[in-house]
Amino acid sequence: MEDTKVLVMAGGAGTRFWPKSRRLFPKQFLSLFGDQSMLQMTANRFLKCVDADDVMVVSTDFQTPLIREQLPWINQENLIREPVGRNTAPCIALSALHIRKKNPNAIMVVTPADHLITETDRFSEIIAKGVKIVRENPLSLVTLGIEPRYPATSYGYIQKGDTFNSTGGAYHVRTFAEKPDRETADKFYETKEFLWNSGIFIWNVNTILDAFEEFMPDLWQALERINANLGNPQEEKVTNEEYSKLLGQSIDYGVLEHASQVVVLEADFGWSDVGSWEEVYNISDKDENGNVVKGEAVLKDVSNTLIESTGRQVSVIGVKDLIIVDSDDALLICNRERSQDVKWVTEHLRQNGSEKYL
Repeated sequence: MEDTKVLVMAGGAGTRFWPKSRRLFPKQFLSLFGDQSMLQMTANRFLKCVDADDVMVVSTDFQTPLIREQLPWINQENLIREPVGRNTAPCIALSALHIRKKNPNAIMVVTPADHLITETDRFSEIIAKGVKIVRENPLSLVTLGIEPRYPATSYGYIQKGDTFNSTGGAYHVRTFAEKPDRETADKFYETKEFLWNSGIFIWNVNTILDAFEEFMPDLWQALERINANLGNPQEEKVTNEEYSKLLGQSIDYGVLEHASQVVVLEADFGWSDVGSWEEVYNISDKDENGNVVKGEAVLKDVSNTLIESTGRQVSVIGVKDLIIVDSDDALLICNRERSQDVKWVTEHLRQNGSEKYL
């Protein structure tokens, strides 16, 4: 896939993984499964698809040292600087400019840095299939949809429409749906028409830039000024100025929900966005009592609980269905079903001036 560039989006905050995930060491740099961080697993799995020189990472300045440490093989020129996080649409748009400068007709594969994929060979096959679709249909915007394993309320959904040409498992997109309530998720699951939205995309760099011009004119104006200064001494200054004016917006809402040639490619490669400690519990290997234990812990009459400790001995007695995460300066204890609410803790700490814990 010589014409293909992989873009790893590594600028997220990972607030649902407090207290392990912090402002200076967010979720994508954590090793939640095995020895590799989420970022390392993401970047390394693409080395089966493209050369190392074709893997690019976009992130903010303060994360650059962590990226260099965890991915020492990444070419310095392949680190794209985003002045500040503005959600996925500006991030992808800025990166598309840099990619087009390297290869004016490149195919972009866009992926978050913090998803888990267990079947990497199958993943490579699906990526190659998506690239083939775009190469043969350069005006198409391809998104990967995951076959639902249960009626999830924590994922967005994509509704399949008519079959897309003769490519097996590819469909025109009928609609996108936000994270549903339980009743709606049950209906989505029962119809077999809906797929989980993976947030992984494949498209021609010119097609996505044309889409930004058509559907996000304010962003496009900023891109034009940035593009006019790429590679000259004003690039950083202009990028900072234009980014400061932008509103955060997702690529789904800004482009894909409006575009007419969106294709969803059905995928099954052991995917999870690992969006909460509950998801880490669900995916991880468990002992005979249904517990997931990382670090030093003594348990008595404990079941269906995740315990993660760094450096300290943790003792737990007579509880079930909990998340217990101990760090050097903070401790989280919550019901497993409430793990999405961990984000509330970070907001509370910020509002109350406890920045040292973030």
